[in-house]
Amino acid sequence: MQHVRIFDAVRTPRGKGKASVGALAELSPVELATVPLKALKERSNLDTSAVGDVVLGCVDPVADQGGDIARTAALEAGYDEAVPGVQINRFCASGLEACAIAAGKVASGEVGLAVAGGVEMMSRIPMLSSGMPVLADPGIAIPRKSVPQGISADLIATLRGYSRDDVDALAVESQRRAGRAWEKGRFARSIVPVKDRNGLTMLDRDEAIRPGADMQSLGALNPSFERYAKKMGYDAVAEQKYPEIGALKYVHHAGNSSQIVDGAAAVLLGSEKAGKENGLTPRARILGLASVGSEPTIMLTGPKAACDRALKQAGLGYADIDLWELNEAFASVVLYFQEETGVSPDRMNVNGGAIAMGHPLGATGAMILGTLLDELERADKQFGCATLCAATGQAIAMVIERMEGESA
Repeated sequence: MQHVRIFDAVRTPRGKGKASVGALAELSPVELATVPLKALKERSNLDTSAVGDVVLGCVDPVADQGGDIARTAALEAGYDEAVPGVQINRFCASGLEACAIAAGKVASGEVGLAVAGGVEMMSRIPMLSSGMPVLADPGIAIPRKSVPQGISADLIATLRGYSRDDVDALAVESQRRAGRAWEKGRFARSIVPVKDRNGLTMLDRDEAIRPGADMQSLGALNPSFERYAKKMGYDAVAEQKYPEIGALKYVHHAGNSSQIVDGAAAVLLGSEKAGKENGLTPRARILGLASVGSEPTIMLTGPKAACDRALKQAGLGYADIDLWELNEAFASVVLYFQEETGVSPDRMNVNGGAIAMGHPLGATGAMILGTLLDELERADKQFGCATLCAATGQAIAMVIERMEGESA
């Protein structure tokens, strides 16, 4: 993978994922997906006929978010008609998985350049719109001891003894870091403002951040998953799978879980040769990547195993990585990873995460890869790792090395 370059990465701001209040909600998913695709083309003065494929993550590819949105968005963004497109789904890991698939196409020699990323319009296509038989079909759910992700997050917290104060403190810090990052312009290089058809700006910054959140305001929120767990019997399922916990403790709520938002992102990847032929300057190289499966009831612990594999491929250890981006699906996911790996908080999600800015499911992986690249350059660091957990017990990780100032 070391000859696969990352030339650029862009994203839209994240808009609140509610039809009544979200700044992006009036757009169609295709319109939103075209925004970063157009930006890559324009920023790089790219002849799109050189792009071998467009790979986009989308977790709920139904209705106007369906029909292979990657191909449709590429056409709408003005890409050459010869450029194919494919939509993929690995749940929350989809955006980074799209980048991994594109990198594999480059590494194999199938394509010289590829565009990867993702899109999710959660204000228009609610989560689980495409179905979830692993939860909804008793014939599958009962033998698998399947529970929703929020229950899994509370299960991790119960097993590890994370208190309500522990998870709330992480959430407050995520909000503080995201607010500081916006104040200091740390996202400026990657953010592409979303404009309407008249050219008026609809959104130019992440809409859901609450930098004033504190322990008191979060402490007033009720747990999100307790009533649901008890009504549907998911508490009993979790306690049966992990009898050592005794009773499930409910510590997660809307303030320490990832926010529902709209957003899209795109990354331009390619080979050294294709970069030179198209006048592109590489910003990073991919050193290692891995996707894994993990225990599907607790579900959210896979990033450690994915990072183990990706780091081994890269020939690096945890101490070698300067900066980490771990998707903040829930606060306990981050606390668990830090405890398991020894990664210090001052190297992880230094500009906040999905608890503050939101998690547009199919796009988040590509978004955090771009955030990681920007921060490596800003902080003059060398190695970074982006990782996400995903539903049904999956995870992905990608290790990159900054190349700013180097030749292709």
